[in-house]
Order: sequence, then structure tokens, then C-alpha cells
Amino acid sequence: MKVVCHPDQGRHYPAHFLVNGVFQPNPEMPERQERLLQAARDAGCRHEAPLAHGMEAIAAIHTDAYLHFLERAWARWSRIEGAAPAVTPNIHPDRRDVGYPASVVAQAGYHMADASAPLADGSWTAILWSAWSAVHAARLLLDGEMAAYALCRPPGHHAFADMAGGFCYLNNAAIAAQMLRRAHERVAILDVDLHHGNGTQAIFYRRNDVLTVSIHADPERFYPFFWGYAKETGADAGEGFNLNLPLPRGTGDDGWLTALDSGIRRIRDFAPGALVVALGLDAFAGDPFGGLRLTTRGFGEIGRRLAAELRLPTLLVQEGGYLCADLGRNLATFLEGFGNG
Repeated sequence: MKVVCHPDQGRHYPAHFLVNGVFQPNPEMPERQERLLQAARDAGCRHEAPLAHGMEAIAAIHTDAYLHFLERAWARWSRIEGAAPAVTPNIHPDRRDVGYPASVVAQAGYHMADASAPLADGSWTAILWSAWSAVHAARLLLDGEMAAYALCRPPGHHAFADMAGGFCYLNNAAIAAQMLRRAHERVAILDVDLHHGNGTQAIFYRRNDVLTVSIHADPERFYPFFWGYAKETGADAGEGFNLNLPLPRGTGDDGWLTALDSGIRRIRDFAPGALVVALGLDAFAGDPFGGLRLTTRGFGEIGRRLAAELRLPTLLVQEGGYLCADLGRNLATFLEGFGNG
């Protein structure tokens, strides 16, 4: 399997983000990519740098106004005297149907769902290369490879068509799934991150050609709070094509794998031509976010079951998973399980 990423993804590093009303050190740091790349190599993956694939695949998911904002926001923000070192919203519209604001301060509130996706110098370059890693990996599958790993950083599953949030800016998994639709009538996305993939759900919520399944900590008391409930099943043509499997805080391997079996059954029933796995590693018991309690062995079993029970062309897209002693080992164990499935 090839692992796809570009060194310029490391150029994104706003030093702080806002949590509980306080600026805290940003855990979504370049070292994550370095550790994960080494772990992928240790598991036998071959590194391939992506090409610059242009904007077509990205613009198929994200709006022009949003892409324009992401590209230019930091330069505009940096001209504001006394502004913070990264674009961070301090005002949000109570509704988004009253016109589009001209001010970068207002646009930050319009295009950022929360204060955990700041933009700094170098962010846009890294965001593009992260998305291009997903595009490049999707092309590998379209060219006949059975599996590829897009080491996307920054991650993407909290990004909506026109909003950033939760360390995410462009929805890499959604971009890849839409590309795979060129060759497959149906594509499934399985999100195994600790947090619900609210952006991915929203992008495909009214569609029946892309099934979205998410296994995550119950959002009643966990980010992203407002999305991820079992009652959210899709709308219009997409009714029945979104499956949320929220888990109680502290759920370990047994409960998590039971939910996975439910997700696999739904994916089988959907009969997709390809699978995108939004591969978060932050459900680990030792992850700094501490919501669920998967073990390293559990990640290996997830990989094994996905390969053995679905046997689909599969694109792995990196989402969360933050610095802890076992971050690389968790990825390597997942990849080894997937390879042995």
C-alpha cells in the first residue's frame, strides 16, 4: 500500500486554539504527520508525494466563496492592527441567509463553525496539499490499486461545504468519495474517529449515492455536540443513507467492535463499489482527548475486519489521533491488521 502526503502539509501550525473560553496549545501539530508517516513506513507502506491536482475535485465539494476565504483570509487578517496571530472568529451569524459580509472578521464567523480551526501563515498551502493527498490517493484507486492511505494533515471530516471547524478546513474524505463516484455507482464512507464527522454527514445528507456511517463518542456531552445523534438518518433522497452509532464515554474494544459490526452490515447492504475510511486514531484510551478507550489491539482488529468482511477498494484518509506514546503503534497495528484481513 502507498502512503500519500507532502512535506508542505507541515506548514500549517497555528500555535493556539480556543477551548472552554481559553486559548490553549494546539494539539494538531506537524509532528503528528512525521510520526504517522514513519509508522506507515514501518508497517510496509511506500511513500509517494502527491502532485498539485488543481481545484476541480475540491470545488466539487466546497463553495467558491469559502475557497476564496480560505486562500486569502490570513493575509487580510494580518493587516488588522492588533489582531491575533491567527484568524479566529469572535462573532457568528444567528442565521446565514441575510447576505454575505465583506469584512474578514465577519467572514471568519460566517465560514468557521467554531474557534478550533484557526488560520495562520502557511495554512492555505498545507490545507491544499492535504486535500491533494486525498485526491492523489483516490486516483491510485481509480487506476486499479485496491488500497491507499492518504496521510491528510490538517484533517477534514468536520469541514462543511462552506465552513471549517474542529481542526478541519477541506473535507478530504468527501473530496475522495466524490472522485471515486466517477467509477462507482455507490461509495460508502466509514468514519472511525472519536468525534462525529459532522461535515461529512452534512455534505452527503440528502444523497443516496454516498452512504455515511460514523462510530463516535455520544455528542450529548462531547464535540461536536450538535450533530451525530442516532436519529439523524438523512433527508429527502438521502433518507436512510446516514447511520450514526454514538457510544457512551469510556466504551472500550468490545462495545466499539459491536458497533463496527453494525456499520459493516449496513455497508454490505448498501453494496458500494468502494470504501473511504475516515481514519481517526483518537478513540484510543491514551489519546489526549480521552473520550473512548480503544486499545492498540482494537485498532488492529478494526483493520482486519474491514479488509476481511468488506473486501472493497479502500481509501484510508487520516483524521484525528493526537500526540501520545502509542500514536504510531496504533496506526501501524491498524495497517497490519488491514493487510492481514
